[in-house]
Amino acid sequence: MKSSMWTPSTRLIIFMLITGSLLNSADRQIISILKPMLQDELHWTDTDYGHLAAVFQFSAAIALLGTGWLVDRIGWRRANPVGVGSWSIAAIVHSFARTMGEFTLARVALGATEAMGTPTNIKTIAAVFRNEDRSLALGMMSAVGGIAGALLIPLLIPWLALKFGWANTFVVMGGLGLIWVAAWYAFAPGKGSEHAAHVTPTAADRVRWRDVLTTKGTWAVAGGKVLSDMIYWFLMFWMPDLFHRVFHLSLAQYAAPLAIINICGALGALFGGWLPRQLLARGISLNGARKGSLLLAALLVTPIYFVLSVPNYWVATAILGLALGAHQVFSVNIFSLATDVTPPRQVGTVIGLGAFCGNMAGTAILQATGMILTAGFGYGPLLGLASVSYLLGFGWVSLLMPKIVAVAPDPEVLEA
Repeated sequence: MKSSMWTPSTRLIIFMLITGSLLNSADRQIISILKPMLQDELHWTDTDYGHLAAVFQFSAAIALLGTGWLVDRIGWRRANPVGVGSWSIAAIVHSFARTMGEFTLARVALGATEAMGTPTNIKTIAAVFRNEDRSLALGMMSAVGGIAGALLIPLLIPWLALKFGWANTFVVMGGLGLIWVAAWYAFAPGKGSEHAAHVTPTAADRVRWRDVLTTKGTWAVAGGKVLSDMIYWFLMFWMPDLFHRVFHLSLAQYAAPLAIINICGALGALFGGWLPRQLLARGISLNGARKGSLLLAALLVTPIYFVLSVPNYWVATAILGLALGAHQVFSVNIFSLATDVTPPRQVGTVIGLGAFCGNMAGTAILQATGMILTAGFGYGPLLGLASVSYLLGFGWVSLLMPKIVAVAPDPEVLEA
């Protein structure tokens, strides 16, 4: 199914992807939002909480190596309910955990199952939308989901916990995911002549890792994810400390700057999808539209180095907001690049591999940041790296792919 941008089917699919992503984000964040309550009731230490955060991210990273292949194997129509259903069950399992060992197993299960989210979403968009529409679809999904998540999740989770208790909060949110699965089977595309029935691929059609790993496009995406995602994870985990350490802001004081920065990121995702579509509409080639968007994003991040020398934290907020928005422009176009140059039957595998590389790079820089700050070097070296990392990512993509040319689509039956 390759449709025009807005048909009843594509509207429904985008809505389902956005709500599924919201549930993914909510299930992931419950434990961090309720950290004080859980610490008081279950007597966790900061080390215990750090352990749970680490095992979640590591299990998600490792699982991405297999979930992308699985999404390609079973197809996007099946992968969506399988992914949402499995991580919803994993979220519900948290309600039965009481010991650190039980919570560790629950977090590993949630990380491994939530790893289906990214490759499933992008494979779905690759199968449903034309090349010129995919960036905008990805941007809309990230932007709407990001803004809605920033507004709804921090309000809903505490209310549920205070009214029903932390254990029932996991049950309610996981239950919403199971309702989503029922809605997918009831309403999502898959009926009528427009939507071919799923046909099991033959041995010749199945994804082979040898084909994926010997393709330059795979490593262009993976390198771009490494050089951009490590900065994203650095910002997500260390921005609060930066505001506290550099500008001496309290928890209450840096809440507003962080919210503004996150909204800038969501708007950047929308702009990152809109820009290449406009460039293509003006007759610019796919190569020019995609690389032009990546280069613009890379240049917009470079002022981040000056955060330490600005006169006040609101200027720093503006610079960091610009950087996070630019990151999302870069990220949307890296994901779109994967759909440009990868046969649809392999998109999930390539996205999974790229996301794995990005997650592992993020894990490395989070560890390195703690060591650099402990050694007394401050944020200068880290912000210096951030200011050039996206330019290096653009250079890496340009080196491996001097000219981006869209691959021919697979037959419709392989997109089912």
